[in-house]
Amino acid sequence: MGLVTGSTVRRMCLRVVLGAILVAGLVIGGTAVRVWQVARLDDRSPVDVAIVLGAAQYDGRPSDALEARLQHAKTLYDDGVVKYVLTVGGRQPGDHYTEAESGQMWLADNGVPQDRIVSVGTGSDTLESLRAVAPVYRDHGWNSAVLVSDPWHSFRAQIMARDSGIDAGVSPTHTGPMVRTRETQFSQIVRETGALLFYRLSKAPADEFGASVS
Repeated sequence: MGLVTGSTVRRMCLRVVLGAILVAGLVIGGTAVRVWQVARLDDRSPVDVAIVLGAAQYDGRPSDALEARLQHAKTLYDDGVVKYVLTVGGRQPGDHYTEAESGQMWLADNGVPQDRIVSVGTGSDTLESLRAVAPVYRDHGWNSAVLVSDPWHSFRAQIMARDSGIDAGVSPTHTGPMVRTRETQFSQIVRETGALLFYRLSKAPADEFGASVS
């Protein structure tokens, strides 16, 4: 009886382990597919505001990643998709400008009227930025938004926006450093899959796992 019981326990343990591996694989694979699917979306439904998520800037000059986002937001404004463009993002130690200010200046220099640009100079990660945007979004009486970021970042940003009280679609930029090579695209999907799973488990920002942009 002892041998039978021990064999049964081993089989049960093996089944539990294999089942856990299968479930984990399905969760990870399903999340990666959704990151890829949302990256391919481009919501052009008319909304109140385009929210441009921050990326690196250099003494007021947007990095290539940030400029690609700003150019896309400007196109949305020029095409009448959005009424306002909101830039968000704080500053690193020693910086003279926030990411939001850098974006605001770029948009104004490139033809977006100043009274159609809103700047929120807070946020060192996606979640902190969107939580800073939420009260501004409400104060302006906006009811709809579209998030402008890199393709692979879009799904996680959309979930964080909705958790922050912002009902937003996504319209990612398809130019810039995050889409230049297939190797970069694959690595960013992997990183964002991990970041999103981490966020769902912990409700922590997870940007250290997500897209790395400059």
